[in-house]
Amino acid sequence: MPELVLWDIDHTLMATRGLGRELWEQAFQTVTGIALREQASVTGSTERVILRETVRLHDIPYSDDLFVRFADALGTLHVRRAAELRERGHALPGAAAVLASLAERGVAQSVVSGNVRQAAEVKLAVFGLDSWMRLDEGAYAEDGEGRPELLRAALKRAAVGPQGAVFLGDTPADVAGGREAGVRVVAVATGGTSATELRDAGAHAVLDDLADTGRALAAIGA
Repeated sequence: MPELVLWDIDHTLMATRGLGRELWEQAFQTVTGIALREQASVTGSTERVILRETVRLHDIPYSDDLFVRFADALGTLHVRRAAELRERGHALPGAAAVLASLAERGVAQSVVSGNVRQAAEVKLAVFGLDSWMRLDEGAYAEDGEGRPELLRAALKRAAVGPQGAVFLGDTPADVAGGREAGVRVVAVATGGTSATELRDAGAHAVLDDLADTGRALAAIGA
């Protein structure tokens, strides 16, 4: 049984049905003063990388200060529109049951997400998924650029070695990041990537979704 299970958030545990993009656009305009014309690819990426590549598309110089202000704006918007997020989005089927079952088995859980931390915390709280998470042991967009870096940060905070951890995500980037960090990767085909593609990317196990708690626990090794 793993000591630690780390979760991606978007499309692994929940769906926000377009609101995330709206909040991103609003935060972008708040910190740049320019309406968003085009957004860089978001799949499997982190907010830091997405912002850097997006400002480049708008001929705006990127800086760490810009990211800090963007992260603050995006987090604040999630807080302000939490009720709307609850109405429009939803936890994915089976997510809460798997989290609860792992907690009952004494498995520590946290998140490794490309979201800024405040946004991640709001999303998890809105859909009732935060009570099973040790969020101080997670890693977020503020902690680095890629999944391997974030996973290593979370492992260090939790004081758990790679062999004692499992990471669940929904993109090939999640799979590649987990493998590079040395953790077992369980891919969930609830995003835009098929089970076959996730398997081909090198996931140690692939689930169609989290609806079958027993199957999910078996894949995780719990």
